[in-house]
Amino acid sequence: MKLLPDASVALVALLHLYFMVLEMFLWTKPYGRRVFGLSPEQARATKSLAANQGLYNGFLAAGLGWGLLAGTDGYSVKVFFLSCIIIAGIFGAATANGKILWVQAVPGALALGLVCAANH
Repeated sequence: MKLLPDASVALVALLHLYFMVLEMFLWTKPYGRRVFGLSPEQARATKSLAANQGLYNGFLAAGLGWGLLAGTDGYSVKVFFLSCIIIAGIFGAATANGKILWVQAVPGALALGLVCAANH
């Protein structure tokens, strides 16, 4: 029963790696601008802010990877980083874009639920 929780954590980690790449490397490229609905001028003006945000997403993915690699000892690590992702997703939805709730907080919450259910 550990496969489904770990697969969901891995999926959330991959999502955050994708967010990192979008924000750090593709922000000013046509694909990145299209994803975030930015004009070339907006993308250039916010490039350093997006790169900073992307770095944080990379750290979240790394934390989830750490939790997965730690095996049964990684439970607390997974719970911590998934909780951070959920809180960041709720905050982002409230302050920036409501879609963030669905692409960040909800997958994090589902993974957290599966992790907790499998460990209790």
